[in-house]
Amino acid sequence: MTVASSVLDDARRSVARACHGLAGEGLLIGSAGNVSVRVGEHVAVTATGVVLGRATADDVTVVDLDGAVVAGELVPTSELELHLGIYRRYGAGAVVHTHSPQATAVSLVLDELPCVHYQQLLLGGAIRVAPFAVFGSAELAAETLAALEGRAAALLANHGAVTHGPTLEAAVDNALLLEWACGLYVRAATLGAPRVLDPEQQDAVVAAAVRRGYGR
Repeated sequence: MTVASSVLDDARRSVARACHGLAGEGLLIGSAGNVSVRVGEHVAVTATGVVLGRATADDVTVVDLDGAVVAGELVPTSELELHLGIYRRYGAGAVVHTHSPQATAVSLVLDELPCVHYQQLLLGGAIRVAPFAVFGSAELAAETLAALEGRAAALLANHGAVTHGPTLEAAVDNALLLEWACGLYVRAATLGAPRVLDPEQQDAVVAAAVRRGYGR
């Protein structure tokens, strides 16, 4: 086994483990969703039709940045173009796409999830909702890439959510954070119109975090 193939095998296993964790949190249901991680000039991505909560390394296919399969026996996810577009445009290290219930619920109603909690600033603030387009289409990829500008997350109208990060762990954490923020909004909206943090309040939070060295 070459070093390169060993690294790719590790990536395939890590994607499968990430799927198990996301399914355990209720963000991946059945075969709905897909996860990928970039390794140099290759991407390890879940195959189409895989029950993600039971995914194994063999259910993860490796492609190059043009989408050609270089390892694995299964066809990659129908959202491959979306994943590759995020890697090309934003230099991401990993991508998570879910049909998680809270995020999908918000995508049915809003054109943007406003910044209702300062934790959302980790995702870039207010989260845009990309207009509906058929799954796996070039239109969906283009609309989602536009919605991700300056953000680590986007919602897909009547569909689900996408997050990315510099590592697979970060992309998973962002997916969990987005689902939490959407759930918070949904619950608050049952009581009334949720208060939204204005730009000055958001800037104050960022300044406080920098001043305190928050997260270091």
